[in-house]
Formats: sequence, structure tokens, C-alpha cells
Amino acid sequence: MRLPEDFVRETREAMGERLFGLLHDGLEQEPPPVSIRVHSSSSLGEQNATSAWRVVDGEPVPWCANGYYLSGRPGFTFDPLLHAGCYYVQEASSMFLDHVVSQIKHLLPCRAGGQEPSLRALDLCAAPGGKSTLLASALPEGSRLISNEAIAKRAWILSENMQKWYLTGGAPVVTNNFACDFKKAKLMFDLILCDVPCSGEGMFRKNEKAVGEWSLANVKKCQQLQREIVADIWPCLQPGGYMVYSTCTFNVHENEENVAWIANELGAEVIEIPVEPEWNITGALTGRHPVCRFIPGVSRGEGLFMALLKKKGDESARIAERKGAMNQLRVVPNEFLDTCRAAIESGDSASLVSLSYEQAIAYLRGEALVLPAETPRGIVPVGFKNRLLGVVKNIGNRANNLYPKEWRIKSTYVPEYQEIIKEI
Repeated sequence: MRLPEDFVRETREAMGERLFGLLHDGLEQEPPPVSIRVHSSSSLGEQNATSAWRVVDGEPVPWCANGYYLSGRPGFTFDPLLHAGCYYVQEASSMFLDHVVSQIKHLLPCRAGGQEPSLRALDLCAAPGGKSTLLASALPEGSRLISNEAIAKRAWILSENMQKWYLTGGAPVVTNNFACDFKKAKLMFDLILCDVPCSGEGMFRKNEKAVGEWSLANVKKCQQLQREIVADIWPCLQPGGYMVYSTCTFNVHENEENVAWIANELGAEVIEIPVEPEWNITGALTGRHPVCRFIPGVSRGEGLFMALLKKKGDESARIAERKGAMNQLRVVPNEFLDTCRAAIESGDSASLVSLSYEQAIAYLRGEALVLPAETPRGIVPVGFKNRLLGVVKNIGNRANNLYPKEWRIKSTYVPEYQEIIKEI
């Protein structure tokens, strides 16, 4: 990998020779680790992951309760359980958010009976959905999550992943707005995740295009955009509320300097995130604020920076949300999920038609199916290994496929591990 000269110079200066050497070796020599996060409500999550996939080496991601490292990269596209929302393919460093949320819950005052307080949370830059699906599982019971993406095309991808994750229950709220739209609507949140657009240095090992697009000018442009995004959304954070600021880049300009700017200009308190020494997470490269940085070659994951910030103020003086505020936002509809729920609610628990592996793949390709003769006519839910995949319209001699065209499998490759999946 030929790294840009300016990147090498700036990063070596910020990290020092030892850390930079480890990063350089990690980028050049180590293959990116592959990891998954199992849905907390999935029956698969109640088993050892090795018995569920047989391709998982069973080693947990230490900072995430439901995360596992894989010994290889199987053909995820051809696993129906992925499409059923049983797990999400997520880079291990990004799963650190699970640990951060657990720390936030420790800092919050409990309700009567020792119950965790429910939170109103916003994932501001949520596509494709890795951190949002994690939040959906990690937030205290009764919490409300809005998953937002400003770019329309990416918002539809986010909606797809959120609808799949919520097939087991609940209803995702996906929006397509800018930070300033939330400020205008005067929506208020107890927790805001700002996983801001960045120069993408942490993606160098996975995406050669990110190397070619990198420049100091782009770093400066990203730094300014990040500050604008945070400044626009900061008024929507309740007094005493928490913001998680994160990037997938290494440089101090988009990381430590921005955290210092948020603290100085917006009055945020930077909260230390306790970590275990064996996680090999690096602290601040500059400044005095406690932050966390994942460096390939040092920690087992891709590049990630994360800081926890608290908004100062009287925590009991919560600002009331304006009535009808959500009506001012562009909300992406859950059309497929709503159709699935309606089909299930109209029948009984036995109405889910179980598909074979071959039928499940055919369904995910958008092909018509032939269901058992006793299957009722009309909209019928279908699944794989007792996990809901979607719905079909059964007309007797065949069942017309209602799986969204944009979600369908287009590849003709069938992985060797399909025999393993059949036996699960």
C-alpha cells in the first residue's frame, strides 16, 4: 500500500515513531479482521456462536457483549439468517459503542425500583446502519431511537438494514434530514451519536479508493464540516445529556482538535471512558481530554476514534419537545416491515411457512415459490429456521414474491458453506 507522503509525515509526527511503525505494519501486513454482532433477541445469540455458524472461531469481541471475531469471511450474502436480522456484519472497533453505552447507563440515575431510565436517542449520521442496529439493542428498555441519514440514497440503505434488524419486533424510525432540520424542529434527545463524515483514514486497509482520495485539503474540509454538524445538533441535546463523537480516521485535526473545540466553544465536559489494558486502545495523541483511538497493528480492528461528551446544565431542567416536531422531518417509511407485521398479526404463530435453504435463497432472489397445498391464500409470512424473512402472495399454484426489488440477491455465486447453513 503506497500511503500519501503528507499522511505519512503528519501521522508520524502525531503518533511518534513507535506507534506509527505499528500502524504502518498493521496496514501493510495484517488482513482486516472479520466480525459479526449477533442480535440480542435472536435464538442464535443464546447459543455459542460456533454451534450456530461453524465458521466463527468463538472468540468474542471483548468490548461488545454480542460481538464475535470470525476465522474467515464466508459468503454472507447467501446466508438467509443475515437477511432475517439474526446478526449484522460489523467491524469490531465500531462495536466499541456498546461499551460506551454501557458506561452511559452507569452514569444515569436509576428510576424507582432500580430500573434504567429510558432514553430518547438520535444516530445523526447512521448509514449504513451498523451503529444504529447496535444502539437498538444496547439502549435501555423503552428507549426511542431515531436513525438519520442526510443523503437520500444512503437513507434507503439504512432503512433496509434497520427493517431487517427489527423483523424480530419493534418499529425503526429512519429519517432523511440534515442536523439543522432537527434544530429547526426543536427535537430534544438524551443521547446523540455523531459518527461524522470524515477523511476515512481508518478505511485505508479495506478500501484502496480511500487512499487515493486522501489529501490535507480534504482533512481540513472534513474538520470544518464536522464542527458545523455538531454545532447544528448541539441545541437538540438535553442539559445533562450525552454526545458520542466518533470518526473512522486517525489524524488529530478531525479528532482531538474537534473534541477540544466542542469543549471550548460549546461548553461540553469530556467524560473518560474506562477500558481494559488488554484491549490495546490508544488514548489522546495531543491535548488533555480523555479519548479512545483504535489503531490497526495495535488494537484488533480498523481505525476508529471515539469520545464521550456531556452537556453541562441542570439535568432536572429538561426542555420539553415541541408538539408535532416529528411532522417537520422527512421520515422513510417501513413499507416492507409493515406488510410483514400485518401478515403475522392476521394469522396465528403457526402461520409462518418454513422454507428450505434453496427456497430461502430463491425467495431472496425475488423468485416465485410453490408452497405446501394447505397454505392459506393471500399474504403469507415465510421464514428460514423459524426466523421471519418476509412475505409472499399465495395464489394457490404459486406464491408471488413480495421481497423488495432493491434488496434482492443479484449475485449468482453460491458459497461452499451453504451445506453448513442447511444443517444449522
